[in-house]
Formats: sequence, C-alpha cells, structure tokens
Amino acid sequence: MKQGTLRAPDRVPVVVGIILLAAAAIVAMDANHIQSGFTYGISPAAVPFVVAGFLALLGASHLVVAFRRRDPADDSDAWNPGPADWKAVSLVLAGLGCLMAAIAVGVGFISGSALLFALTARAFGRRAFVVDLAIGAALAFLVFLLFNNLLSLTLPEGPIERLF
Repeated sequence: MKQGTLRAPDRVPVVVGIILLAAAAIVAMDANHIQSGFTYGISPAAVPFVVAGFLALLGASHLVVAFRRRDPADDSDAWNPGPADWKAVSLVLAGLGCLMAAIAVGVGFISGSALLFALTARAFGRRAFVVDLAIGAALAFLVFLLFNNLLSLTLPEGPIERLF
C-alpha cells in the first residue's frame, strides 16, 4: 500500500463497534430512568453506568482497529478465524442453561454462576474443572455480596446465599 493512499475500513469491526456504542447508549439511557430511593450507599443506577462505559470503550476500540493501517506484509486475516468451534459454543450454552436451571429450581445464583464459569473456562480449553468451580463460586460470592449489601438488590437465593 502506498503512503497516502486510503484503504477501506474493515467492515466487521465497524459494525461491531457501532452495535457496542448503540448498546452503551441504550444502557446509559435506561440507567437514567432508574428511580433512586436510597439515601445511603451507591445508587442502583451505578452498575448500569459502569457497564455502559465499558461497552462504549469496547465500541470505540473496535472503531480504532477498523480504521488502523495494517502492514501489507501481514497477510493474515484476523477477522476470519475459520469455522466455529461448536463444542465450545455448546459448553457455554450448557453453562447458561445450568445457571437458568439453578435459579429456576432454587439452587441459587452462586451455584449456577460457578457452573457457568467452569463450563466457560472448559470451552476456552482449561482442564481444571474443580478449580474453576471454586474460582467461579468465589467470584459469584463477591458479586452476590456486592448486589445484596452494597446495592441492596437481591439475587436469586439458594442454600448457600441464605447463609449470608
């Protein structure tokens, strides 16, 4: 590519960036409508604003990547990774199903989220399932405490959550 010539931006990151920026705007507008009846602590609108900020950052990053010049010697196509790994997709979907089932039958948020974390880690190639269950349970416990204690929002409870 000659110096000074323009190249068309990569379409995939442009589309993904626009979708992420639109999602950030929707989340931020929705967070604006949350009624805050709390006189202490963080408002329930705080977390959606943080999520909107992360979505906007991801969207802007995708747009930067789309318009960045690439080295012509680099002939790899990062936006065409090849066929989907359906085993990995199935494991993530199974994790989401486990989370929904755990909530539906009353097992609780922490147990379902631990399963989701462990199955997602397996989908990405990690093989320490028991360790991943423990890590997922610890992260879900922190999220549970954040929502219940700091934001005063209740998550679905099961036997573990009732201990706290």
